[in-house]
Amino acid sequence: MSLIKEKSLQYNLHSWSAQKGIDPKVITKADGIYFWDEEGNRYYDMSSQLVNSNLGHGNKAIVQAIKEQAEKIPFISPAFAVDVRSDAAEAVVKLSGMKNAKVFFTNAGAESNENAIKMAKQYTGRWKIFSMYRCYHGSSAGAGMLTGEPRHFANEPGPAGFIKYDGPYAYRAPKQVVFTDEDDAADFYLELLENQVLYEGPERIAAIFLETVVGSNGVLIPPQKWMKGVRDLCTKYGIVMVCDEVMAGWYRTGKAFAFQHYGIEPDLVTFAKGVTCGYVPIGGVLVSEKIQKYFNDHQMMCGLTYNAHPMGCAAAVAAIKEYERLHIEENVEKQGNVLRGILDELSQKHPCVGEIRQIGLFSAMEIVKDEKGTPVVSFNCDPDGMMPKIIGMLMKEGFFTYSHENMIVVAPPLIIAEEELREAMAILDRVLDSVDGMI
Repeated sequence: MSLIKEKSLQYNLHSWSAQKGIDPKVITKADGIYFWDEEGNRYYDMSSQLVNSNLGHGNKAIVQAIKEQAEKIPFISPAFAVDVRSDAAEAVVKLSGMKNAKVFFTNAGAESNENAIKMAKQYTGRWKIFSMYRCYHGSSAGAGMLTGEPRHFANEPGPAGFIKYDGPYAYRAPKQVVFTDEDDAADFYLELLENQVLYEGPERIAAIFLETVVGSNGVLIPPQKWMKGVRDLCTKYGIVMVCDEVMAGWYRTGKAFAFQHYGIEPDLVTFAKGVTCGYVPIGGVLVSEKIQKYFNDHQMMCGLTYNAHPMGCAAAVAAIKEYERLHIEENVEKQGNVLRGILDELSQKHPCVGEIRQIGLFSAMEIVKDEKGTPVVSFNCDPDGMMPKIIGMLMKEGFFTYSHENMIVVAPPLIIAEEELREAMAILDRVLDSVDGMI
């Protein structure tokens, strides 16, 4: 065992893991879409780490911006106006297309959602917060209660007022429910949601949260009619619509923000990850005109020591410029089409592959037992360790990603070239050959 690994196991607590028996790889180098371990093995980064390394590893422009800011003003209180704070907020607002919006910067996605909860409660004077099952919004106190899957259990009982609802997931709809098309599915789930709003009391509901495109829980892509319907429902009852774009933002789906696919404008948009591609931690809340103006005359009860950290803001400005310079929107469209074709081929070839969902360079495949689509894992219960085995097989072949329940996420850096994408997906194809025999 190397000294680095030995010290890591001795002094570090590793997230989402029972500490006994973990075996972290020692990583020594990263560049572009690849990283290397201490033994010299190279890995395709096919999940962009945690769907945040959108511009890959070693982007020199972002690194240089961080260096220059560290030499100029590495930190100053959030109370002060600094050039990079102003520039970062301006760049985010302009990219969003939200007229007269403002930004409250945070340090991460969970903090963004925490502060969105507080803003919605202050703005409406209400206290109930709706969020979807099969969504992940973070693991801190409030964001953890927003989360609608087993990772929120450790936060329970938590504060009162967090209500879960079912969002569109036609592939796993009750067996007796059959949809004719996406609009039919949207109508079904919108009726469920409005009924729930009425039973909970619209006058008590501050916000409805949703991941615009659900991320780790399976890249669930909502129908157009669903997103417009939620927007109309929120407008009808005076509820704040919050789109979590922590994963789906920053061109991951082919547009700067995923909500732009739907022709709507949320009231609040939370973001992190791709805004700096992980080079420096930063997140934020995009605040619509009507809500930011409310705080002209009402004290905004949100604050963080590292709010709008200058080095994070410098990284954000540089990253946004790089998205444009590298023509990332165009590359996501091009490589997304390539990825869609490959995924379709894998679905037809491999009996173990159930539904595949893809938008831009954001995709997931369900690993199933049979043609009925019976998942090999349900609700994180995996007594046979099936999904860790599959992820381990991929890692051994040089394909890094992660799984959730019975789903494998494929979300490479947005700079990936077609040749790299095909090479990496050929590894997945070979591993799925073995999976077919395991199931």
